[in-house]
Amino acid sequence: MRLDRRGVLATSLALGGAATAAPVPGKIALEEHVIIPSFLDYLNKAMPPVSAEARAVLVRRMLDFGEERLAAMDGAGVSRAILSISGPGVQVEPDTARATRLAAEANDALAREIQRRPDRYGGFAHLAMQDPAQAARELERCVRELNFQGAMINHHTLGVYLDDPRNDVFWERLQALEVPLYLHPDDSFRMPHVLEGVPELHKPTWEWTTETATHALRLIVTGVFDRFPRAQVILGHMGETLPYMLWRLDSRYAFTPTRRPIRRKPSDYVRSNISVTTSGQCDDVPLTAALAALGESRVMFSIDYPYEDSATAARFIEKAAIAEDVRARVMHGNARALLKLRS
Repeated sequence: MRLDRRGVLATSLALGGAATAAPVPGKIALEEHVIIPSFLDYLNKAMPPVSAEARAVLVRRMLDFGEERLAAMDGAGVSRAILSISGPGVQVEPDTARATRLAAEANDALAREIQRRPDRYGGFAHLAMQDPAQAARELERCVRELNFQGAMINHHTLGVYLDDPRNDVFWERLQALEVPLYLHPDDSFRMPHVLEGVPELHKPTWEWTTETATHALRLIVTGVFDRFPRAQVILGHMGETLPYMLWRLDSRYAFTPTRRPIRRKPSDYVRSNISVTTSGQCDDVPLTAALAALGESRVMFSIDYPYEDSATAARFIEKAAIAEDVRARVMHGNARALLKLRS
């Protein structure tokens, strides 16, 4: 999400904004957000500080599954968007029964919208990880009955991270279903001392990056991918800085005593179990780093609609300094393979 100095969403809320040339068609976008009325309280409590006008535009666009969203997709050459409930959703709900019920309601609501335009939309399940066994069952229902492509979880659930052993039942089901988990950012459980007094660095500016990168590393160093070697995780924002850090992670992990050693180097798990998207990162430098560090099959296009501008994201990937065959894989080929999309 980009903010101007007045706290108003800048380019992403501009009307129009279409590229001057016709966009390259066929893109698949994986971090494209929606909201339903029963989730507005969660959304409003967690949204970064923006003007009332910007908030109203964001909410309107997330509630919309029709003309405005499809026009933005068409203007960016996006043929299919994998939709997900905007965070934090039920990850912050203290009542387990309520969280479980609302997650299922959100998935049913999303499925109804996808059924109206199955040629344009797919979905990631929203899951109440307060009850991991029930979350596993809900994931299976979403994949097998609602034809969703995986799940999106908004960081920790009431301070419990996904490496907690109680979540193994979920990882087992995710692996068996052969669908990915999109690990999406959200607020710190407790604000780190280093961020106190600097609200300019809170939420998407920096806090969410360090939070999500650390969450992903917890999955590695606690052995989640040793226990579930075929589990696949997606990180947005070009990998939350991890592609830059692989050599140092390996070097310092080897230097660090541990009672629970993992079987391979940390970088090996990043390359085999993590893919990244370009959401909210329209810059050749991190794109080049991600492709070099992870391989050409592990980077996928995304926008982060409506928090980022669709036309800007489209122009970026169309003009990025990469080979044309790599561009095609990033724009649609890799997502089609990972999500097993037939069309």
